[in-house]
Amino acid sequence: MSREHPLSLHRAIPVIVIVVLGVVLLLAFRGPLWWQRAYHPLRYEQAIAAAAENHDLDPYLIAAVINSESGFDRNQVSHAGAVGLMQLMPATAEEVGAAENISGKIDTGRLKDAEVNIAIGVRHLADLLGKYGDTETALAAYNAGSGNVDRWIAEGDSEKLAEAGFPETRAYVARVLAEEARYRELYPEAFGNK
Repeated sequence: MSREHPLSLHRAIPVIVIVVLGVVLLLAFRGPLWWQRAYHPLRYEQAIAAAAENHDLDPYLIAAVINSESGFDRNQVSHAGAVGLMQLMPATAEEVGAAENISGKIDTGRLKDAEVNIAIGVRHLADLLGKYGDTETALAAYNAGSGNVDRWIAEGDSEKLAEAGFPETRAYVARVLAEEARYRELYPEAFGNK
């Protein structure tokens, strides 16, 4: 009975795959600028800039939310039913759209329009920032919903909200804040001197 060689093909393939994925990940964060921008795309700059200016928000934060939510895919629909670039639930979008003076029915088709989605999503984020007063809590509410964040605050978790709630929400807040810094670094002139 022969013993299998320790470097046989079926053992080497997983190692090779892991090494290749590691190199790709390294290049995404520290590789050539064009490669990093492929992993951190920026589109719809005019719509982002206009909405950011209307609500006095940082356009880099908006770009980070969009990338974290949809990867700049305006046609994306989540399993929960959130639609478009900023992954808005239709009911929330209808309510916020009325406050933003966007006329007409806000349905799934309309939420796939980049300008409409960004205008409503930024207004929603601005409302959350106004309600909670800080970016981390507003991002947590954007991801998990105001009801959940209000419950976490009522339960006494407001001191360290980053440790409260859903692990997915904590990861989301950290990812958006990291993405904001990456966008500022990768696209320094995209939005003027913001």
